[in-house]
Amino acid sequence: MTEADSPVSNRLNNQVRGWMKRKTILYSSISIGTYKGFISELFSLADYKIPSYVCFANVHMVIEAYKDRSFRKVMNEANLVAPDGKPLSVFLRLSEGIKQERICGMDLFPELLRRAEESGKSVYLYGTTEELLKRIAQKARKEFPALRISGYCSPPFRDLTPEESSYIIYRIKETTPDLVFVSLGCPKQEKWMAENKDKIGSCLLGLGQAFKVYAGQEKRLPSWMRDLSLEWMYRLYLEPRRLWKRYVFSNSYFMVLAFHAIMLQFLRHLFPANHTARLSDDSVEQPDN
Repeated sequence: MTEADSPVSNRLNNQVRGWMKRKTILYSSISIGTYKGFISELFSLADYKIPSYVCFANVHMVIEAYKDRSFRKVMNEANLVAPDGKPLSVFLRLSEGIKQERICGMDLFPELLRRAEESGKSVYLYGTTEELLKRIAQKARKEFPALRISGYCSPPFRDLTPEESSYIIYRIKETTPDLVFVSLGCPKQEKWMAENKDKIGSCLLGLGQAFKVYAGQEKRLPSWMRDLSLEWMYRLYLEPRRLWKRYVFSNSYFMVLAFHAIMLQFLRHLFPANHTARLSDDSVEQPDN
């Protein structure tokens, strides 16, 4: 048996490709699996030291990918793309008959910290403010005393110079973290992860608002409201000036495009041979940018 044919080599190749099945939602490739399955896959990436990145997709991210081909490429080349937004789970159920549970970054974050403590994995926190990072680190050390926090960094809230960017990557890589939790906002954090995963050599996870929720800066809605996909309304209430365009446009646009896609799927099943032979997802005109 050659080295290339060894079980470890085969496992590495499978992990780089990502073994979880994927389904397409408006040209975005979404990973399909259970909550436990996602956690297992994440830690497999860390176990095998695979430079990788993980996206947590919601409606806003899917619409950003739909409008922007370059960002779509970033998203679709991620090792995992978790269906974070409840509407994505609903879409998969209506269009594919898949009962996909929501894999929410805000719920997953503390679980990943717990698993990292149990397995001896080190974690690094990147993004948001220095104050918030300190609060997260203090809470994590209290809840998970044996957790190895290799460091944290709050970058400037502006475009970094090449020198600044190189220095930050050097700082992170020097601590040799197994998992790097990133909170820069969409699509900035996804682009940053795609650009730097090979330079850092760790598993990067774009968790966005999970930092604020874990630190207690924002509260989660009751589960029944989350099940009704109302979290966006709460965030809009908290930051109306910054988020109203995002939610009014993205949510409405997604509903229109999702309805169109589901109707095409229905027609394909109803008239498989003749009337819908020419119909495909490409019949929805994509933006050129």
